[in-house]
Amino acid sequence: MRKLVISGVAAAMVLSGCANMNETERGTAKGAGIGAGTGAVIGALTGGSKGAVAGAAAGGLVGAVAGNFWSARMENQRRQMEQATQGTGVQVSQTADNRLKLEIPSDISFATGRSDINANFRPILDRFATGLIDNPTATVTIIGHTDSSGSDAINNPLSMDRAARTRDYLAGRGVSPQRISVDGRGSREPIASNATPAGMAKNRRVEIYVAEPQPAPQTQQPQQYR
Repeated sequence: MRKLVISGVAAAMVLSGCANMNETERGTAKGAGIGAGTGAVIGALTGGSKGAVAGAAAGGLVGAVAGNFWSARMENQRRQMEQATQGTGVQVSQTADNRLKLEIPSDISFATGRSDINANFRPILDRFATGLIDNPTATVTIIGHTDSSGSDAINNPLSMDRAARTRDYLAGRGVSPQRISVDGRGSREPIASNATPAGMAKNRRVEIYVAEPQPAPQTQQPQQYR
């Protein structure tokens, strides 16, 4: 039984440390890994080897979404952003690990080879900032991407600069920059083929993720007797 428990914990560590994943997959795998390890421990203690296997599977499913909380505020912001971006090509969705995702294509966000925010992008960010102010516990991750034209020496800092410019714009609209993390992936995570102009345009994008942490469980106050 001890071997099974250790194996469950090891599997959790492996799942949570996968390197070749995008931002969404990494967050989901981390939660799934932690859940699987916890489930395996509980299952082994209560049901032996079969319990460990079942516990790991159940824990993985729960853990995949346990780290983030899809609240009424998150749902309201999703609807607001769908309305604000209708017809613009911006994709708004809820990820598997309960984050709000905005995928902004290059024709909305930035000109080719530039990090200056386009005029069409500003109203979207204005509305987005309002939703973040209404949800002060949420955190934001902004990731910049490029196509494969040019070298990594150009693409990597360009993608980071695009993410940083987006953060700075939100900060200028009242969102604390401490709530926002930025990253630049260069051309390493394409979502379309770089062999065509249309595919390259899709790869030049910015992804914004919003996560609201699970609320802390309320502790029940002990009843006082007189």
